[in-house]
Amino acid sequence: MLLYFRFLKKTGMNLVIDAGNTSVKTAVFQNNRLIEKQIFTKEKFSVEFEKTRKKYPEIRNSIVSSVTFDELNMISEVKKAFQVMEFNNSTPVPFENKYASPETLGKDRIALVASAVNSFAKKNVLIIDAGTCITYDLKTSEEKYLGGAISPGLSMRFKSLHKFTANLPLVTPKPEADLIGDTTENSILSGIINGIKMELKGTIESYSSQFEDLTVIFTGGDSQILSIPLKNSIFANSNFLLEGLNFILEFNKTQ
Repeated sequence: MLLYFRFLKKTGMNLVIDAGNTSVKTAVFQNNRLIEKQIFTKEKFSVEFEKTRKKYPEIRNSIVSSVTFDELNMISEVKKAFQVMEFNNSTPVPFENKYASPETLGKDRIALVASAVNSFAKKNVLIIDAGTCITYDLKTSEEKYLGGAISPGLSMRFKSLHKFTANLPLVTPKPEADLIGDTTENSILSGIINGIKMELKGTIESYSSQFEDLTVIFTGGDSQILSIPLKNSIFANSNFLLEGLNFILEFNKTQ
């Protein structure tokens, strides 16, 4: 088994950069502890990056996860200031990847699994990420990633009903919905909000029946709207992906 989670107590200051299609998340970690997080549009990257660099001159290393960085030449800007790791599917990770097509596995899912290894070593963990899509990823107590599932996310479901029908309106998501919708809008809310919550509940129950002492992590931008009852084995963590990227950076420092 890989020995990957025994780092020195002091690992320095890192900058984690996670760039999506429209926005960028940055996080500063010191000794594996998140001390500052920012979210801004990618057009503001240069200004915000310079602010962070000046505020934290102790930063020496950075990890970048993005599908758009080459487009804006931001990676070269980061390289002028720090040692940079460009995270991709071939980056060494602290778990055994059993996915049948690892080259197609999303970088966000890889980072989430790494975070599960970091926070819940030697435990069965199901990570649920409620973003553009809802992803389910399973890490075993033997630190093996088996795979999971992908289903349409909250916004995608509302937009698809509106786009692929003639008369259904585009409805604004709400945290709660009546079981019985008494208007078309309320019926859409019931179908989507309650449908996703039932999906979450059923999926957790199915995984729990196969993997004992299962820990569930609930994260992602829509995790608050799709809130589920937090039991002793269910944890909400909005920074789980950023923590995973930082852990991957630290893991590769030891290689």
